[in-house]
Amino acid sequence: MPEDQYAVYGSGPMAVRGIREASDLDLMVKDEFYEELKNKYKEEAKGKIKLEQGKIEIFPAWNSLVDNPEEVISRAELIKGFKFIKLGDLIDWKRKMGRDKDFKDIRLIENFLQSGSASS
Repeated sequence: MPEDQYAVYGSGPMAVRGIREASDLDLMVKDEFYEELKNKYKEEAKGKIKLEQGKIEIFPAWNSLVDNPEEVISRAELIKGFKFIKLGDLIDWKRKMGRDKDFKDIRLIENFLQSGSASS
């Protein structure tokens, strides 16, 4: 995927930084790029493409539930050859999602940041 068109979010940014494991990979992509992907892959539902038996999910920016997704994608960090959203942006998204698992993840991320393991 072109670096300027996507970012990994969900649990991926935590997994790549060693905060916790991820069971799947969630990608948000810029809306125009999503339209290209729809021509290549079948949409599971409107605004969602699943690949590899659901282990990879691709969402257009408009359906990512991330505030200012195009900006978040633009400032994502390149780690191990892939773009991951910054942890501050991930915390914002997880607060918005508001599920129990999100609040647990926020605590894990905040502990990670306070330990001096990262600056994101």
